[in-house]
Order: sequence, then structure tokens, then C-alpha cells
Amino acid sequence: HLVEFGGGLVQAGASLRLSCGVSGHTFSSYAMGWFRQAPGKEREFVATINWNGANTHYADSVNGRFTISRDNAKNTVYLQMNSLKPEDTAIYYCAADLSELTIATAPDYWGQGTQVTVSS
Repeated sequence: HLVEFGGGLVQAGASLRLSCGVSGHTFSSYAMGWFRQAPGKEREFVATINWNGANTHYADSVNGRFTISRDNAKNTVYLQMNSLKPEDTAIYYCAADLSELTIATAPDYWGQGTQVTVSS
């Protein structure tokens, strides 16, 4: 069970931190990822992190502005979003997968999503 928190309405240039709490799984066994889906568009990869946080990957569109991290003691993965742009507006989903090789393409589990809206 994955539950996202922290979405909201912000102005361009602002920061926002999303959290995703995980229950019912051995959190530290899973690679985690963040994805997003804008209106009228397909869901896209944003960032992934391996089980211990040593490896992270980012979409080019967010690289340098977003940071993914995790706290295995709290069963939580985070997405720190800085310098937000209107084009970052989307529903953001967290996802989990036992393999860091497939987390970006075919995650095993999904959260329900949280809305992020960036006004210009």
C-alpha cells in the first residue's frame, strides 16, 4: 500500500516536497520511483532510487531541480521539487518495484497519486 502526501497549488519558482509512505511491504527491499501524468498526456517517469539510496536517476526535464530520497527507517520516499514550472503541473504517483532494473518502466505497485499545480 503506497500513499502520497504533499501535493498542492504553488506559484512558479516555488518548492514542494512530496512524500510517499509504504505499508504492507518490506520497504527496504524495493526500488522506488516517482512518475507524473499531466492532463491529456501519458504517465511519465520522473525519478527513481534504489533500495539503499545509492543510485538515483532523473528525467532530463527535472534533473537539477528535483531530488529523490528515501528513509528506510520511516518507510518513506520523498521527492523534493525546486524551481517549479507550470509544465510540472501533473498528478504525481509513487511506485515500488523489487528490481531497480524495471522500476522506471514497469513498477509492481502504484500509489493513488497527488495533484501538483504550478501557476505562472
